[in-house]
Amino acid sequence: MRALTNTPSTICRAATGVARGSRTTTDDVDLARKIFGAIGVVVEVKEEEIDAVTALSGSGPAFVYTVIEALAAGGTKMGLSAEVALTLAAQTVLGAAQLMIESKMSPEELRRMVVTPGGTTAAGLATMEKLGTSESLIAAVEAATKRGQEMAKENS
Repeated sequence: MRALTNTPSTICRAATGVARGSRTTTDDVDLARKIFGAIGVVVEVKEEEIDAVTALSGSGPAFVYTVIEALAAGGTKMGLSAEVALTLAAQTVLGAAQLMIESKMSPEELRRMVVTPGGTTAAGLATMEKLGTSESLIAAVEAATKRGQEMAKENS
């Protein structure tokens, strides 16, 4: 069995993927779910998907920190102090993620609740689309996955 968790495990907010090995039993998976479940969320994936788990949840915190940093930089550019901007950016990301988890609504549904046609959010999202923000995040996960696959080949 292989398991991949991430740095939020240090505060019991991990995202962990587990993949069965050729000799893994159901009891083994249950034990891994119990152990890793004590520090966050656990999903079972196929062995060939573990590099994508590494890219998404292993590398993902660094991608999210970059988003938080950029949001805060936007706030400071618009006149907020660095401390206030970083506090607001981090809490906004935390709150948005928690709302999605607790409401079980999709990102699209939640986004629609915030966007007013012709409003401030619509203007910001249009700029993000123009600059390829979504595409760059997708590409980051893809690049990290491919690098994980390369590293696995180098180590075998």
